[in-house]
Amino acid sequence: MTYRFMLNKTFVSLAISIFFALLCCFTFSSLTRAGGPQVWEINSRAELLKGEARGVSITDTGALVLAPGFSSVFDTRETYVWSSATDANGNVYLGTGHDGRIFRVPSNGQGSLLYDAPELDVTALVVGRDGAVYAGTSPDGKVYRIAADGRAEVYFDPADKYIWSLAVMPDGALAVGTGDTGKLYLARAAGANPQTSLLFDTDETHVISLAVDARGNLIAGTDPGGLVLRVGVDGKAFALFDAPLREIHALAPAADGSVYALALSDASAAASRQPTASTPTSSSGTTSGAGGTTTSGGVTTDDASGQAGSLAGAQPTPARSRNELAAARTAVFRILPDGATDVLWSSSTVTGFAVAPAPQGGVLVGTNDKGRIYAVTDDGRDTLLVQATEGQVSSFALRGRDVFAATSNEGKLFRLSAEPTGEGVYESPVRDAKFVAAWGRIRWRGSASGVELQTRAGNTERPDRTWSEWSAARIESGNGATAKSAQVSSPRARFIQWRAVLRRAVNGRGGATESVASSAPRVEDVSIAYLPRNVAPEVTSVTTLPAGIALQSIMQMQNDPNILASGLDPALFGGGGTIQTPPRRIFQKGAVSILWQAEDANGDDLEYTVYYRSLNEETFHSLKEGLRDNFYTVDGAALADGRYAFKIIASDRAQNPQSLALTGERTSEFVEIDNTPPVVRNAGEAQRTDNRVRVAITVEDATGTVRGADVSVDGGEWRGVFPEDGIADSGTETYKLDLPLAAGGGEHTVSLRAFDASGNVGSVRIAVRR
Repeated sequence: MTYRFMLNKTFVSLAISIFFALLCCFTFSSLTRAGGPQVWEINSRAELLKGEARGVSITDTGALVLAPGFSSVFDTRETYVWSSATDANGNVYLGTGHDGRIFRVPSNGQGSLLYDAPELDVTALVVGRDGAVYAGTSPDGKVYRIAADGRAEVYFDPADKYIWSLAVMPDGALAVGTGDTGKLYLARAAGANPQTSLLFDTDETHVISLAVDARGNLIAGTDPGGLVLRVGVDGKAFALFDAPLREIHALAPAADGSVYALALSDASAAASRQPTASTPTSSSGTTSGAGGTTTSGGVTTDDASGQAGSLAGAQPTPARSRNELAAARTAVFRILPDGATDVLWSSSTVTGFAVAPAPQGGVLVGTNDKGRIYAVTDDGRDTLLVQATEGQVSSFALRGRDVFAATSNEGKLFRLSAEPTGEGVYESPVRDAKFVAAWGRIRWRGSASGVELQTRAGNTERPDRTWSEWSAARIESGNGATAKSAQVSSPRARFIQWRAVLRRAVNGRGGATESVASSAPRVEDVSIAYLPRNVAPEVTSVTTLPAGIALQSIMQMQNDPNILASGLDPALFGGGGTIQTPPRRIFQKGAVSILWQAEDANGDDLEYTVYYRSLNEETFHSLKEGLRDNFYTVDGAALADGRYAFKIIASDRAQNPQSLALTGERTSEFVEIDNTPPVVRNAGEAQRTDNRVRVAITVEDATGTVRGADVSVDGGEWRGVFPEDGIADSGTETYKLDLPLAAGGGEHTVSLRAFDASGNVGSVRIAVRR
């Protein structure tokens, strides 16, 4: 029974040790990915959004298609366009900052200055039922009525500092939303008394946005409470929604009675109300619709470059839910007629500034992310519709099915067409191969016609005049579902980029383009194969442990050999080469253990060879070859006493052809190997006096130094003793000891054991008689 219990206990202990060793593998270990040829793949919307899209849309499924026509209509020469409106005659009005100017842009695009307000910013515009333009200004805001000939009068002048929003009610009355007091007025005539015109005091700081829904209800958005209110003409308010973000920046009623509300976080809201500097374009952003997380901006790199990867990097990154608003900068909500609310879109880095109902359904969102406009369906699927040339889209204006977008940084007006553009260009992010690389083939899937793929390469992080020209266009016909490929003709370099040119089909009758769904150009799943220059591995350090410490391998997590045989990357299965865990340290007499650190910038798996030589030799001798571990224990007994240096050579031959394999090496400092114990001698007769004895003992070590000694009297406890000079630090030490003896006569024994620096032990036993 005892034997069985001990066996079971041993088994359990071993199982626990293995479990924690495996746990450490996944928690603390590095993963090495095989080097050799690499494939840069852009097969997701997240990767595509890192590039530049001009006249190209990026769908929620990660395909490139021609974008709707997006043409520049008018340049205000101002920095900001804060507000916009349209009238029945086809004019678009733009309110700008910081010069407080209002421009009128007719359908022919020949815009002109309509009115120059004395205030800094025109923060709200609306066209009244009488055809006049009503403009709200800030700070020290007023509402102006501006006639078609540009003559203006103060229409409404409350004491509030800001006029943030305006809306025209079905009966022609003008709703005015203000700040810093968060009041809502209803002005029915010029010069109306603000006190008698007060419709509702929201108890908020600002009424940022106003709109009139399909039923004629006045909808107001506030700050900092993030409330969406429905306010009747009797001044009674009902809260439709209390957003988790602080500011309802824009409202857009839809034809079905629902309302789209764009909300901003604290940081975004503060920036939107204090536009004293140019709003930066996001270089790295994430947005979340039903399709998950997407990013934009930056140079992509080969994550496998260098020796270590990350287990987390080998696993799919969890997509950020659009309903996760704790860190959101912006969110778009849809408030349904029955009062229910859905989150359609949100972003933790991109700030939205404008919303408008999309003609085809859903909502348009204008952002500060490179002036991008996203089309979001009512079930949350978002498409990058178009990308403006300016920093941000700050306002939308609708005229029937026509959509106009006003931008800031610089202040311009664009028209969004229902028809796709004739030609669009998408430029991928730049790929950093880490080293000069030879390029293989570029592959893609797409339509049978209307697509050209080109590449260029260079040795600077950002493309400039030193880069190669775009390669000759690669046009191939065939089945659109079949992957196409072509040899990359760009020169060897460290960085590479590709672009896709999409063109509408030509009908052959006069060269006019026509939209044919079956031949609409489309590109997806683009990849480029390349081989980076092989770089020699580097042994960065070699360390020797104190004598007597041996290193014992712990069971390693190995890759399934079937995966390796299939040619698939083990990282896809949560692995990536052999996972190294720290070895176990055990005692072994005379052992000398060597540990080293090595890395390979190409990510190649490394093999090691250990060499040695003595102090008086010039040639190294092979000790062990083909090691995959980064440690080795030398049996000191196999080498004569002396000083030795160890050289570690790392090779990447396991991942490269013999002609391309490279090595790196490093040599340790000299290490003492001493297998001879110290000699311990009695240096004279023991002198006994009553119950004490004096002894003199000499310790000599021919190879190393004496490090210490213990003494025991009559087999008792061992106690440390010091040599005569007080410090054990030389090859010869003398110990003169005055020791107590037990009371009574008879024989006594004094034992002394001495240790050298290598852990060898020598001893002597002295008999003490009267």
